[in-house]
Amino acid sequence: MNAQPLFQALADPSRRQILRILEKEPLSVGDLARHFKFSLASLSHHLSILRSADLVRTERRGQQIFYFLNTSISSLDIQPGSAGFLFSIFATKVLDTLIVPCGRPFGKRVGQ
Repeated sequence: MNAQPLFQALADPSRRQILRILEKEPLSVGDLARHFKFSLASLSHHLSILRSADLVRTERRGQQIFYFLNTSISSLDIQPGSAGFLFSIFATKVLDTLIVPCGRPFGKRVGQ
């Protein structure tokens, strides 16, 4: 399995926040947008990246598309109660701390 799309998806704080929100309940794009100050186009882009990494799934309900957390990532069978724990630990303890020690975004080289 290529982990690069997963790490790219989780590298952005906004996408990690989307996952935390979707952990509670499936939401439509309009409902998700109320949690953020960026445009619907930006939200759609973030959701597309999360879908490409297989972190979220969609379900059509009438005319709306609802997004929900994919709790069966890859071949792992992650229970809904533990998904929040995994994402919280991974996102807050690992990804968020990668920016602090070097003072620049993860993956950005000195002089860029």
